[in-house]
Amino acid sequence: MYVTFLGTGSALPTGERFQTGLLLEPDATSEHTTSTGSERSEPLLVDCGSGVLHALSRTDVGYEGISTVLLTHHHLDHVSDLFPLIKARWLAGEEDLEIVGPPGTDDLVDGLLSVHEYMQDAVDLTVRVIEPGSFSLCGYDVRAMKTRHSMYCLAYRFEENGNVFTFSGDSEAFDDLAAFADGSTLLAHDCSFPDEIDVSNHPTPSQLGETLDGQDIDRVFLTHLYPHTDDRHEAMLDSIGKHYEGEVQFARDGLRVAVRSHD
Repeated sequence: MYVTFLGTGSALPTGERFQTGLLLEPDATSEHTTSTGSERSEPLLVDCGSGVLHALSRTDVGYEGISTVLLTHHHLDHVSDLFPLIKARWLAGEEDLEIVGPPGTDDLVDGLLSVHEYMQDAVDLTVRVIEPGSFSLCGYDVRAMKTRHSMYCLAYRFEENGNVFTFSGDSEAFDDLAAFADGSTLLAHDCSFPDEIDVSNHPTPSQLGETLDGQDIDRVFLTHLYPHTDDRHEAMLDSIGKHYEGEVQFARDGLRVAVRSHD
């Protein structure tokens, strides 16, 4: 599968990074056996913060090619383009959209639709509420676990044909989440602030490095970057490297990465 970082920024816009959004795409003609049978994988949008709709329109998939959105949580920098996405698909002639997310996702969607009556029946919307555990979505085997954040948030682990992509969502770094990511071909992890910032609900580089120590992960990409991290990338990587020897780099908007083992 492939992961495109549509937005790698935070709730503080800088003009350089959109807010959180990821696009998962299968290999061409990819088909594998999931827990519910043989399925052909499909593109999947994970989170839909401000700017993500524009970034999505730059991809070959486009917003017309997205029939499912998976949300980690409901903070604005992860959902603010969700309503514009619904309207864009309607105007483009697309008739349906599935929105999947943690408890409260149904209330979120109902609240959005209540703002404009004319949008309530514009698209056939299906809302699916999920809890921590395993499920199948868009042809991927998915596992979810609750993170440590100021709002109920889920991390996700996606598997297709033996390759694994894990997304931390928003979270502090902690041992259970690192173990959840163990064995990943690619991990995208929140690393919002440099070490000199005293913060909760998000990790600093030293905290992240300490928790990843000993885990078997091919590549780690740092995302959800606040402007406090500007010009601090080298120091942040050095801080992680004091504890974790694996390959770590910063994600950037528009970066498309193959989730494929180096072996």
